Amino acid sequence: MASDQIRQMVNFILQEAHEKANEIRVKTEHDFNLEKQTLVHEAKLSIQEEFAKKEKDRDIQERIARSAEVGECKVKKMRMRDDLLNQLLADAATKLGVVARGQNYPHLLQKLIVQGLIKIEENTVIIYCRIDDKPVVAKVMADAIAEYVEIMERESGIKLTPNVSLNTDASKELPDSTHGGVVLTSCAGKIVCDNTMAARLELVYQELLPSIRAILFPEE
Repeated sequence: MASDQIRQMVNFILQEAHEKANEIRVKTEHDFNLEKQTLVHEAKLSIQEEFAKKEKDRDIQERIARSAEVGECKVKKMRMRDDLLNQLLADAATKLGVVARGQNYPHLLQKLIVQGLIKIEENTVIIYCRIDDKPVVAKVMADAIAEYVEIMERESGIKLTPNVSLNTDASKELPDSTHGGVVLTSCAGKIVCDNTMAARLELVYQELLPSIRAILFPEE
């Protein structure tokens, strides 16, 4: 009788142990599956985030590349336009040589001297020119001074006696790049009036540059 009770107790204990073990196994599997799903979900999110980041980085790099390409095209376009304008200016400067060789050049030099004297507004003036122009300048100086005196007397009622001389320093002759014309100085070179052909061309060029651009580059 006692052995039967003991056997029943053992069987009950074993039954309880099996049930508890099964319960633990089921719970363990459930927790494992839940953890696995969580890890898989987190891995997917991580992969998606990494992919989105790479896509964003690639998009940024493409935008940077496009922006750089557009900027390079703009710079190239501006450089080509500047080259065209500079060539236009150079061609115009070349044609000034024709003017300097023309029969009206002495008259032009006289007018440039008169204009320079009016602009400089000083009594003692030195005239500089190219070495090739010296004979012509020397020839027209007297007439230029007389015309200047007449203009000033007519406009102000004062008869001036300007002291105008031609430069004698060979090292200070104007270069051929001036394309002719004269430079007048006074007060030991502190006052300068550049009336060379190159200076006049640059002045006209800057004044007409907006119109030139509108003609050459209407799309602007």
